[in-house]
Amino acid sequence: MHVAWDCTFALSPRTGVGTFASAVLDRLAARPDVDVTAYAVAWRQSAAVAAQLPPGVAMARRCDVLSPLHTRAAWKRGDLPPIEWVTGPVDVVHSPNFVAPPARRAAMVATVHDLTFVHHPEHCTADTRKYPPLIARAISRGAWIHTVSRAIADEVIEVFDAPPERVVVVHNATDPLPPARAADGHRLAGGHRYVVALGTVEPRKNLPRLVAAWDRLADDDPDLRLVVAGADGWGSDGLDGAVTVARHAERIVRLGWVDAAERSALLRGATVLAYPSLYEGFGLPPLEAMSVGVPVVAGRAGALPEVVADAAMLVDPLDVDAIAEGLAGVLDDEANAAKLVARGHARVADFSWDRTTEELVELYRRAAAER
Repeated sequence: MHVAWDCTFALSPRTGVGTFASAVLDRLAARPDVDVTAYAVAWRQSAAVAAQLPPGVAMARRCDVLSPLHTRAAWKRGDLPPIEWVTGPVDVVHSPNFVAPPARRAAMVATVHDLTFVHHPEHCTADTRKYPPLIARAISRGAWIHTVSRAIADEVIEVFDAPPERVVVVHNATDPLPPARAADGHRLAGGHRYVVALGTVEPRKNLPRLVAAWDRLADDDPDLRLVVAGADGWGSDGLDGAVTVARHAERIVRLGWVDAAERSALLRGATVLAYPSLYEGFGLPPLEAMSVGVPVVAGRAGALPEVVADAAMLVDPLDVDAIAEGLAGVLDDEANAAKLVARGHARVADFSWDRTTEELVELYRRAAAER
């Protein structure tokens, strides 16, 4: 089976979408039953994309002609250019990042990770807010929609009136974190006892409320620190303002983007991972924390309850008191923390990228058979 894969993700910092796309692409490239051709909607940047592709994945020669601005505008209005103009004949084209191109004969698959741009457009960039008509257009062309959680599948069916039989759930997963020492995490944090928050700094991550909740606990816990690790996205001024007014701002550590080794060290050394997001289509950091035995406090929002099940403390992300109580329920209760760690180990074992890839290949077969 010949699959065209959108590898535009390779040009952006590695976030949840990039982690998913990279993990699956690596495994597709290793399969004898799948031949992968990469393309990118990235004007004259194919060489930069090609440099990051796994062995066995060929770069389409003509993708340098695809301008993000003009190509997406054309795809929103009509069916030109079809992806085969760039890739040549393929059985399936898969976009792992929302926007499925039109095709002459290939089956179309698009991954929808969340609908933040529908439910919380105030938390989105101008570019992301352009996704809904592109998704609607793909569905009208007959594209299959892959979602990373049941929660998002239900939303896609409701918002876009998508045929339920063409919306397929295949969960994300997490790779084992690289070896690291908890002591290196303590060094980065500046202390041994800390709450860590991972992810791009943006309004959806709800970090100002986390700062306020942590600040209340820090009144009675002089050793407790808060570590925020993640690149600034947009709207980071909200976090800046929260830190400025925090009573214990000197114990708040902002590290910016961290590499895989530092991320692993921070998690292994953490007392608890805080993930009080306002909305998530999946949520990889909680699984990463569970994989190394760190208890999790997460927002009861979006797909997070589906992902963490009973292996995390779930809190109302809009309630600062609830976030503080959830954190205290782990920080001050060793038995509860140990229970969550045990459940976390069991929960993370339910997810694997190999299974994700196998289920996606099965989706490709279904889609190609229907052409």
